[in-house]
Amino acid sequence: MATCEVCGNDYDMAFEVHAQGVVHVFDSFECAITRMAPVCEHCSCRIVGHGVAMDGRWFCCAHCARKEGAKTIADRETAPGGRR
Repeated sequence: MATCEVCGNDYDMAFEVHAQGVVHVFDSFECAITRMAPVCEHCSCRIVGHGVAMDGRWFCCAHCARKEGAKTIADRETAPGGRR
């Protein structure tokens, strides 16, 4: 059994996340996200997907980055002919 570093639950199915030379122990993805996922600097939601970065700042989507001043950022590239 291992103890979750977020909620303190001693759980037989806890798992480890190895990141930047540190081992973290969690009992659920919810706790892992709470501890590990960055926070959008515009809307404050946890960035669980790919997110976008601008000048060293992280956002959950291009919309939030644009609200904070980004001019050329997009969630994804547009394919030739304007298709996505």
